Amino acid sequence: METVYQPYYVDPQLELLIERIYPPRVCIDNDTFQDCTLVKVDSANKHGILLEMVQVLTDLDLVISKSYISSDGGWFMDVFHVTDQFGNKVTDESLIHYIKQALCASRREGSSRIIRTCNMGKELLSSEHTAAEITGIDRPGLLSEIFAVLVELGCNVTAAVAWTHHKRAASIVYIEEGWNGGVIKDPKRLAHVQEQLENVVDAHNGQGETSSVKLTAPSTGRTHTERRLHQLMYANGDYEQCRCRDHSEICKKNCTPTHVGIESCKEKGYSIINIKSRDRPKLLFDTVCALTDLQYVVFHAAVSSNGTVADQEYFIRHKGGCILDSESERKRLLQALIAAIERRVSHGLRLELDALNRMGLLSDITRVFRENGFSISTINVGTNGERAFGSIFVTDASGYEVDVDPQVLELVLKEIGGSIAVVQGPSNRDDRASSSRANQGTKVTRVEDKPRFSLGNLLWSQLERLSSNFGSV
Repeated sequence: METVYQPYYVDPQLELLIERIYPPRVCIDNDTFQDCTLVKVDSANKHGILLEMVQVLTDLDLVISKSYISSDGGWFMDVFHVTDQFGNKVTDESLIHYIKQALCASRREGSSRIIRTCNMGKELLSSEHTAAEITGIDRPGLLSEIFAVLVELGCNVTAAVAWTHHKRAASIVYIEEGWNGGVIKDPKRLAHVQEQLENVVDAHNGQGETSSVKLTAPSTGRTHTERRLHQLMYANGDYEQCRCRDHSEICKKNCTPTHVGIESCKEKGYSIINIKSRDRPKLLFDTVCALTDLQYVVFHAAVSSNGTVADQEYFIRHKGGCILDSESERKRLLQALIAAIERRVSHGLRLELDALNRMGLLSDITRVFRENGFSISTINVGTNGERAFGSIFVTDASGYEVDVDPQVLELVLKEIGGSIAVVQGPSNRDDRASSSRANQGTKVTRVEDKPRFSLGNLLWSQLERLSSNFGSV
């Protein structure tokens, strides 16, 4: 790499002074456009601020259809075009108040706890429960064996998220001590749980195949769950099989057609990245995650969607002040961006879960699917009080989408005593907004005709209570 610009560095004390003199300003504009809400943010710049802003909005299930970013001269200015997951403008006053507070709070110490509290309980779990971070080679039945071991060890699973991509798997499982709850504090107990999980994950590893199991104690500074999953998948090498080199080449079968081009603009001191891919929720979050974790700074960017296609353009430098001149670094960044976009796309039949929470629930569900020849490609399940809810994507053993036999669903229902909805439509993780925006009729078949728990309703019902805890903007 050739140095063409000074390294991106701001003295921490100077940064705090600038923030106190020029605090972040957030404007919510519902008048300019009829079909979306504008969220305008002005703030002193720092590395990672773009990811912080996007993370706040995506955690609220808001869909970002366009964004314009500029951060030259030590100042960050961004405009987000957002709607809710049904394509409507954001008009609820309590939600608007929360967005303003959260975007400002993302710049202040101790804000992570406030933001997570409103994230439908998912990120709140990460700061109150022991997290098991597991990576390895994907194989049928792996999750079932992991959950079974945890039950045998007397650990209660409060939430679990797992992604698979290019025969690699990464999962984060939040656990507590038995059904009565509580953090697992005994070091010997933690070591024993970790050892047993390692035995399961390593059991079928071939020559040269590696895996990892790490138990982390509760921490308010823990990395956002989905960002951490991106980091785990990247460390597991899932990006190495992404072979798209430029806009003229298309990924192999079962890959989202993602095109990435990287150019150098030496006279301006930027590397320019152009990305064209299928539009979906959290696309901007995933892309910015990859850039931020690889230590690149976004100085200018424009993101827009046209129907089902999204275009992203970024003007970047490395945090050290360099542009991408070496072919090896270009290739690594290109593969990392494609993988970050692809690994969010789930393959298989989507099942929505709503059941009475109990110890061993996920172990029973995954065991039934495994015994009937199904494999789980993705899982995102959490608990709220006495209920367990979330989504599970199932495939056959070869990884292709299949029709689930009604008798298998009946077996699962007997195990969980709840309901499962078969959702036919887009197969993206967190694809509720994309299906509504694209007007793709999603057919939902109820296995058990009963009211389903709604994550969105939980969020909206708590906003008014939460917003009363905030001070003025």
